[in-house]
Amino acid sequence: MKTIVTMTLNPAIDKSSSVAHVVAEQKLYCKPPRFEPGGGGVNVSRAIKKLGGESILLYPAGGLTGARLQELLDQEDLDHHRFPIAGLTRESLVILEESTGRQYRFGMPGPELREQEREQFLDELSFVEPAPDYLVVSGSLPPGVPTDYYTRMVRTGKNRGAKAVIDVSGEALEKVLKEGVYLIKPNIREFRELVGKDIKEESQIKAEAQKMVKNGYCEMLIISLGAAGALMISSEISERILPPTVPIVSKVGAGDSMVAGIVLSLARGKTPRESVLFGVAAGTAAVMTPGTELCRREDAERLYENMLSSL
Repeated sequence: MKTIVTMTLNPAIDKSSSVAHVVAEQKLYCKPPRFEPGGGGVNVSRAIKKLGGESILLYPAGGLTGARLQELLDQEDLDHHRFPIAGLTRESLVILEESTGRQYRFGMPGPELREQEREQFLDELSFVEPAPDYLVVSGSLPPGVPTDYYTRMVRTGKNRGAKAVIDVSGEALEKVLKEGVYLIKPNIREFRELVGKDIKEESQIKAEAQKMVKNGYCEMLIISLGAAGALMISSEISERILPPTVPIVSKVGAGDSMVAGIVLSLARGKTPRESVLFGVAAGTAAVMTPGTELCRREDAERLYENMLSSL
């Protein structure tokens, strides 16, 4: 299998719990919390592991929460490389309101990364071995980090022969596309912001995506449509892939699981279309699990086989 490296600039410890009712101005007594590693690329690496694959995770971490994050990643037997920083690794909180099934998600901004720390983190990518065949860049930028930092990260990876798989948004995504990447996975809201148009019809969305491929910004787009599936756009394919119908328990981690399924299948030598089908299956499997839990291998593989048989 080809080598996958994931990079997370703003990792977190995800704390999840539940309470009967969310009521303002009252002390609420939650169930015992669950602690898991979090952040875009962290979750992609975790999902790859759950799906039976391997990756190398690079991430900065600092303080007591950074040490705790490292412990949690050790417990999951991930190949991870922690880069020490002065700041304190962030935490995030997910609360399920049991009476309504609603989920409340609170994300913290994370620590600032000093310029020297940012440069040294890029050096980690320059010398990681084995060199990546696929580089996954996913998640938010910490406060104070320039929006072109992901562009530099992609350039460093490409210099080592890696195909860049990008799951970021906003100005950082706009800038990284000018570098030219292999694959991007925006959701429909992020894609509309990217093209600057409130397009709704599928034909319009496909046309705008095809322009991006033609202009060399990326070779492939996977536009997540939530329950409506995903659009796969490349120079050869323009197709909507429908997900299986499953009970939705929690949507947390579905996007990261989708990216994990796609890049793992690509690394295993599957075709782009087969890889996207497996990615949609993995993302669908993730919504079947509670809290911040990611996809389960048995669910993803079963859903994938069902999708193949229905084609």
